Amino acid sequence: MFAGLCTVELRLDWSNSLKDKRREIKSLIDRVRFKFNVSIAETGCQDEWRKAVLGFAAVSSDRRHVDSMVNEVIKFIERNTDAEMMSFNTEII
Repeated sequence: MFAGLCTVELRLDWSNSLKDKRREIKSLIDRVRFKFNVSIAETGCQDEWRKAVLGFAAVSSDRRHVDSMVNEVIKFIERNTDAEMMSFNTEII
């Protein structure tokens, strides 16, 4: 069994409140969960208006499948939010 772990740091320059940020992040998390069936949550910077850290995990018996899923989720996040992706860190164990 292999697990792919990833953290993604996003910057939301347009956000003027925690409410704006949470609306965007909740929507993004819901879309990722629905499309990819991965575990995903906001894992950091929860009290900052213009920054978010998301963490997600995917599990499979095939290492290539896990790697592919992680890369697809990263691409999806980048294409489907107004937030700017600052960085991401992946690990497959």
